[in-house]
Amino acid sequence: MDRGVWRDRSSAETTTLYALLDRYRLDVVPSQKGAETAALRVRTLMGDPIAQYRLAALSPLVLAEWRDRRLAAGAKGSTVNRELNIVSAVLNWARRELMIEVENSVSGIRRPKDPPARNRRLEVDEESRLLTALGDHSAEGEREDGKKYRRGTKNPYMRPLVMLALETAMRRGELLGLTWPNVDLRRRVAHLPDTKNGEARDVPLSSRAVAVLEDLKAKRDEQQKATKVTALRRQKPAMDDRVFPVTPNALKLSWVRATKRAGLDDLHFHDLRHEATSRLAEKVPNLIELAAITGHKDLRMLKRYYHPRAEDLAAKLG
Repeated sequence: MDRGVWRDRSSAETTTLYALLDRYRLDVVPSQKGAETAALRVRTLMGDPIAQYRLAALSPLVLAEWRDRRLAAGAKGSTVNRELNIVSAVLNWARRELMIEVENSVSGIRRPKDPPARNRRLEVDEESRLLTALGDHSAEGEREDGKKYRRGTKNPYMRPLVMLALETAMRRGELLGLTWPNVDLRRRVAHLPDTKNGEARDVPLSSRAVAVLEDLKAKRDEQQKATKVTALRRQKPAMDDRVFPVTPNALKLSWVRATKRAGLDDLHFHDLRHEATSRLAEKVPNLIELAAITGHKDLRMLKRYYHPRAEDLAAKLG
């Protein structure tokens, strides 16, 4: 008994972390934000040797040794922290919902330090190289050995997705979750009802962003007409409402291949948000307005994008 609540002490001795992670993946993860990415992280953790431990054996010493082993293997501090967060959440869930008597030893170990925030900006020609690599997959190039290769990507949504990311500073999950009913091209606004920080946001669209979306919508309307005919004949479901019907994993694979073709191996997709925010900061110097566009809750996060010159500030003072 624990404060009048009966808890199963024997389950902690017989249940492995693997089994608990698997149940958590099936019962809890589907209702979370970014469920597909979260499920992938849980499955990755299930493949680690730590998952074979019984819950009762997950002492601070065991978890600290696992942390050190992951770091020694080259895992980044931020990655290990995410994995520790998963283990912590799973153990808390087991205690709270499954009434398993298990201690959360994650709270008793030192966390790795997160690396400094990346400040990767696109060089003058890198954007054009990236967009070329994401262009029409029918275009061919020729290597030095004379062999042909495909210049672009098979995924027709990647290029406009990247272009919109650079115009709006939207996060990957926000882009993949964007639906046509939430895009108002007349008002030039994209509504995000479900964001990372839990608050809805209206993102203003630049002329270039509107052009990208108008082109996508025109192609979608044509495809939808053909799909309706096919659906009537073969009883297939109609198209969904997503602007970018791409899975996180498909985006990741297309990104890796495109950046490799463009010779940009050190460029991460999230760097596009940093680049876009940097560009927006030059057009929208007011931090409050900039935060309304990008969705940053902590204005301190935006200070690194704001570099006013003293003479400009003096001119404003009169």
